[in-house]
Amino acid sequence: MTEPTYPRQVNSEDEIDLVELFYGLWTQKWLIALITLVFAVGAASYAFFSQPVYEARAALLPPSLSNIAGFNLGRGGNGELKSFAVADVYAVVTRNLQGDDARREFFREVYLPSLSEGSRSGSQDALYASFAKTLSVKAPDKNQPDRYTVVVEHHDPAQAAEWAKGYIDLVTRLALDEMLQNIHREVEVKGTQVQQEIKTLRVFAKARREDRIIRLQEALVVAEALGLENAPVISGQIAEQLSAFMDGDLMYMRGSKALRAEISVLKARTSDDPFIPNLRNLEEKYAFYEGMQLDPEKVAVARQDGGIEVPDQPIKPKKPLIVALGVVLGGMLGVFIALIRLMLRKRSAKA
Repeated sequence: MTEPTYPRQVNSEDEIDLVELFYGLWTQKWLIALITLVFAVGAASYAFFSQPVYEARAALLPPSLSNIAGFNLGRGGNGELKSFAVADVYAVVTRNLQGDDARREFFREVYLPSLSEGSRSGSQDALYASFAKTLSVKAPDKNQPDRYTVVVEHHDPAQAAEWAKGYIDLVTRLALDEMLQNIHREVEVKGTQVQQEIKTLRVFAKARREDRIIRLQEALVVAEALGLENAPVISGQIAEQLSAFMDGDLMYMRGSKALRAEISVLKARTSDDPFIPNLRNLEEKYAFYEGMQLDPEKVAVARQDGGIEVPDQPIKPKKPLIVALGVVLGGMLGVFIALIRLMLRKRSAKA
């Protein structure tokens, strides 16, 4: 008979405690409501009186083939300069977009001047950390692997849009300058190489001319010693075979008259250029490199995806969410304080 009644007694005590707990909380409902109201009013005040934050976005896409056509002037084909692909040019943009140089320049030239004099006098590291929260670059996702987005959060919607455009313009300008410098340096190096090759050919052409003069002078001595003024008249196959040696060891066979004339001509020569094989081709190549001019107005390193709109809806603060959190936190704190008061009352009653 006792076993069935024991659980009922425990359940009865639990029910009494639970009812007592709710009754104790109900008696302090005004306290709980007051605390909840205070938190709700505080959250609402923060939500409605805090300065709104607007978000402006600007997106970049790779350039088109027509945008980079100017970069490939004189490149490809049988030329020595490799053509640029779209990915090559866009890689320069993305490196500048995510690099620290562009951020630091924008921070110095745009962000700092927008602050008050008192704010600018603070820690530069702290100011840069605040700037990093204001301007960010969103990496591409798998659906659009080449689309980078610049996001600017600011209290002034017009300035947010202006900064987003300004940062895009800065990055594209830096990337274009880098491309132009790379191309100029590459063309300069190629031109210098060709110029050095031309110079070397001229030096050795002069050396070969002087060597021939020496050989002709020695052959002249031999011809004069033999009294051979003119080349001997030899007919038939022997003449053809002998003529092949007249520029070698048998050069004296040409006769002193011919040798003396050639020596005189070689000494009077003012330029060896007409006698240097491939020289004109090299000069043509050097003139091409020297005359390469790239118009920055006819090329582009990236394309902006759509326009940059001035935002009209703030992203912060989220008023309904803040007020709801205030009500929930206020209610929880009110219940917690009410429970503590109940515990203190019980201890006082037992004492």
